[in-house]
Amino acid sequence: MQIINILNYIDIGHMALPEFQRGYVWNRDQVRGLFDSMYRRHPVGSLLTWTTESRSAQFRGEGQLAPGVVKLLLDGQQRITSLYGVIQGRAPKFFDGNAQAFTGLMFHVGDEKFEFYQPVKMKDDPRWVNVTNLFQKGINGLGSYFTLFSQNEETAPFVSDYAGRLSHLLGIASIDLHIEDISGEDKTLDVVVDIFNKVNSGGTKLSKGDLALAKICAEWPEARDTMKKKIKEWAEADYHFTLDWLLRSVNTVLTGEAKFLYLHGKNAEEIQGALNRAGDHIDTTLNFIGGRLGLDHDRVLFGRYAIPVMVRYLEQHGRLPDHVERDKLLFWYLQSGMWGRFSGSTESFIDRDMEALNAEGNPLDKLLEQLRLWHGGLRVEPGHFTGWSLGARFYPVLYWLTRVGDARDLGTGLPLKANLLGKRNKLEVHHIFPKAQLYKNNYYRSEVNALGNFCFLTKGTNLAISDHLPIHYFPEVESKHPGTLASQWIPMDEQLWKIENYRDFLEARKALLATEANRRFEDLLHGDLQWLEGKVTAPVTVDVPGGITSEEEEQLLELLGDWMEEQGLSRGLLSYDLADRETGQQLAVIDLAWPSGIQEELTEPVAVLLNEGPETLRIAAEQGLRCFTEVEKFKRYVREEILKEK
Repeated sequence: MQIINILNYIDIGHMALPEFQRGYVWNRDQVRGLFDSMYRRHPVGSLLTWTTESRSAQFRGEGQLAPGVVKLLLDGQQRITSLYGVIQGRAPKFFDGNAQAFTGLMFHVGDEKFEFYQPVKMKDDPRWVNVTNLFQKGINGLGSYFTLFSQNEETAPFVSDYAGRLSHLLGIASIDLHIEDISGEDKTLDVVVDIFNKVNSGGTKLSKGDLALAKICAEWPEARDTMKKKIKEWAEADYHFTLDWLLRSVNTVLTGEAKFLYLHGKNAEEIQGALNRAGDHIDTTLNFIGGRLGLDHDRVLFGRYAIPVMVRYLEQHGRLPDHVERDKLLFWYLQSGMWGRFSGSTESFIDRDMEALNAEGNPLDKLLEQLRLWHGGLRVEPGHFTGWSLGARFYPVLYWLTRVGDARDLGTGLPLKANLLGKRNKLEVHHIFPKAQLYKNNYYRSEVNALGNFCFLTKGTNLAISDHLPIHYFPEVESKHPGTLASQWIPMDEQLWKIENYRDFLEARKALLATEANRRFEDLLHGDLQWLEGKVTAPVTVDVPGGITSEEEEQLLELLGDWMEEQGLSRGLLSYDLADRETGQQLAVIDLAWPSGIQEELTEPVAVLLNEGPETLRIAAEQGLRCFTEVEKFKRYVREEILKEK
C-alpha cells in the first residue's frame, strides 16, 4: 500500500494503534535516518497489521474508527508515526510522545542530506527546504521553489537538478510498503500479543504485566491513562513507581495474589474499583511511611514491593483501628526492607505473604512470623551498620532514625524532623570525617563512605562545615548547642574525634546506632517485644561492596534514568540491593539495575556500575547481571539490543 494511502487510512479511521502498544519513542536521528533511507529508496521493512471489527477494537487515542473492519498497526508504529508527522505536519490521533522528534526536518537540495532546523546554519541558505512545507505544497507547489532558486545567483545554475531532487523527495509518499495482515476469529488478544512479541524485533515486547494491562484496556480503554495519572501524582511527591508496580497492587487488592494471570478473568468494573481502592490504600500507606517513619522521598523508600502486601492488608481490614496496629504494620515494613525480603524473587515472596494474611489467626503476627522464619532474629546489631555508600541497605534506616528520633542539626541545633521549610533546610548527607582528609590519611574507599561516617544535616550547615575535621568543629557545636552531637549518635570520647582513631570512631558509632534502632523498633511494637527476641541467625553483613559514593555519581545515574524514560523504558532501580534470594543476605549494592531486565521478564538482567572494583563486578556477574561500567556503552546497548535501532 502506498504511504499516502496508509496516512489517509489513519485519518479516516481505517487504521489505528492497538491499546497495548507503547507510545512513540523515536528520536530525531532515527527520523532523519528513515527519510534518508526512503529518499535513496532503500528498504525500510514491512508492516504488520491486525484486521478486526472496529466495533470491538480497542485502540489508542481519541479518534473515531470507521465502521466495519479496522487495521490495528502491530509492527511499524515508529516508522508510520514519523512519516505521518513529517508529511502531514501534525501528530496522528493515536500519538503519545514527543512531537519535537519529527518537527523541523530540513532537506539540502545540494548535498541531498537531511538535518533538523538550525537557525544560524540554515536561515540564509535557500538550499535548505523544510520537508513538511514541501509535502504540504505538493507537486503543484514546486514552482515557488524554482522561482526562489532562479533568483539566487548561487543556486540558479542548478535549478533543474534541484527540481528533480525535490520531485524525488515528494515521491516518498507514493512508495509501496508491504503489509502483512493477520485476521480471523481465532486471533484473540492473547494470540495477537504472542505474534506481536515474536515478530516485533524493532520494538519492545510485552511482559506479563503489559499483557494483563492490554486485556484490561480491551474492556476499559482509559485504564492506562488513569494509572499513569496516579503514578504522576506520586512522582510529584517524589515517589517514583511503574505501571507494573501499580498493577501488582491492583492485583493484590482484587485477587489476593501476586501473579498477573489472576487478573485475566476480571471485568472492567472490577478492575476500575480495585484501582480506585488500591490508589487510596497506597496513599494511606505512603502517608504512614512518610509521616510516621519520615521516609519522605524515593531514595529512602526501600522495600517498595512490601507496599502491595500492606495494600492487601488494608483492603482486608479497612482503616486501621488504632496507632498500635498501624505501628506494627510499619515495623513489618521496615524489617522487610532492612533485610531485603523483596530483593530476590518478588512474586514468590508476595505470594507467601498473601498466604500469611489469609491464614487463621492474627494476620500481622503471621506476617512477622513468616519474616522471622525466613530471616532469623529481627534485632539490629552493630555489625549491620557495617555497610557503606549511599546505597547501603541501612542507609534508609539511618534516615529513618534521623527523622523520627531526636537528631538535631549540627549548625542550628534544631530538630531534623520532617517538613522543614526553606530550600537550605532540605536534608543532605554529610561525611562527619571529610572524604578528602580520610583519603589523604590512606583510609579505604569503603571506610571513607561507611554508614557510620554519615549523618544528615541541612544544606546550610553542610556548606558551613565544609572539609573541617571533627576535632575542630565538634567542640564548637557542643558549646553552642549542648547535646546536639549525642542526638546524632556521635560518641562523646574526644579521642575518637581524631582522624588517627577513625576506625574506632566507626565502631563506637555503629553500636550507638544499633541501640537507637532497637529502641525505635520497641516503640513501634508498643510492648509486644516477642518479635525482637531470639538470636540473629542471619550472617552479619560485613564490607558489602559497591554503591554510589558521590553526589556527582548519583546525578549522572539520575540523568541516565531520565534518558531511559525518554526512550519509553523503565528508569531502573537506583542503589539496588543485590541479595541472596533465600536468606536475604546482602551481597552488594548496585549503582543502577534492572534485575528483571529492561523489558521485565523478557530481556536479560542488567546493571550500570560506575567506578567499581573487580569484586563488585564479579558478584554482579555471578548473580546473572550483565554489567556496564560506562554510561555511553550502556546507552548503545539499549539502542541496539532493546530499541533495535539500525
